[in-house]
Amino acid sequence: MADPVVIEMANKLAEECLAVQNETGEDRLFMEVGNVLGASSQTLEEAFLTAIRTRMANDQGRAFLRKKLKSHREAHPKA
Repeated sequence: MADPVVIEMANKLAEECLAVQNETGEDRLFMEVGNVLGASSQTLEEAFLTAIRTRMANDQGRAFLRKKLKSHREAHPKA
């Protein structure tokens, strides 16, 4: 397991990267950032990519649930 300081740095960088991705529309920006990190610290690169992937998976899961609930409510309107 990575040092807690490394994880904290990776989490902050992941949040910043996702914000830039959302603003610019560059959905693979995190891969470029990962390459930059990997050139000097494989440990930080791995922690960053884990932080990015978990956040992206969380967002996808939440979007899926929103769609499911919307579909359900449309199919079963309240009386």
